[in-house]
Amino acid sequence: MHSGTVEENYRDTGRDTFVPGDSGLLTPHDLPYSGVVRSARYDITMFEPELLDRLAATDGPAGPVRLSGHRPVSLSANRQLSAVITHLQRVAADPATAESPLLAATGADYLAATVLATMPNTAVTEPAAADRRDAHPETVRRAVAYLESHLHEDVTIAGVAAAAFVTPRALQLAFRRHLDTTPLRYLRRLRLAGAHDDLRAAVPGDGQTVATIAYRWGFTHPGRFAAAYRRHYGRPPSEALHA
Repeated sequence: MHSGTVEENYRDTGRDTFVPGDSGLLTPHDLPYSGVVRSARYDITMFEPELLDRLAATDGPAGPVRLSGHRPVSLSANRQLSAVITHLQRVAADPATAESPLLAATGADYLAATVLATMPNTAVTEPAAADRRDAHPETVRRAVAYLESHLHEDVTIAGVAAAAFVTPRALQLAFRRHLDTTPLRYLRRLRLAGAHDDLRAAVPGDGQTVATIAYRWGFTHPGRFAAAYRRHYGRPPSEALHA
């Protein structure tokens, strides 16, 4: 919300009013609703609900992920969700995004993952006994092999888990137990290494820049890429370019 107010009537919780600075769910999934817009200016961000299923561990009888509330879980979550949406608006307006399917896919996953982290939802996150049993080093080995061969593709937790022949929860637990990270963070590290190699391989006059190389490897925010690169390699990516 940027200005004005939006009054929504929710079947389970009654009336709620969104004011400037608020983010939330205006239209509950598959439920009737009504509301009044009062001189409001706001952005609407839409994505397929199936994205939530792809990123959450929801195999088995739990069913599809659904948002169980219409507001973020806290004020800090509201700020986080708003910041991510603003960032993705800038990314979507960049012509380079249209040329990179990886950027578009990771941007959508980034949005859905943020929604899962900031909005109340029905995702199942605790591993069952069978998941703990399957969280062994062989699971990690199969998952890493899959990640290494799909660096430039749209990778999801569900896809990696299927390649490793385990559930998404078992996959997450295996990575935490044996590598002290998550599968998507490990993938990000692999892509960072790929960008590092491209930076070192660039030569003057070939048109390569830090930004173009970062985009090629799915990093949509140059500043965050530079910060992540510095943390990992101890120097800014500009120093590695044409070094």
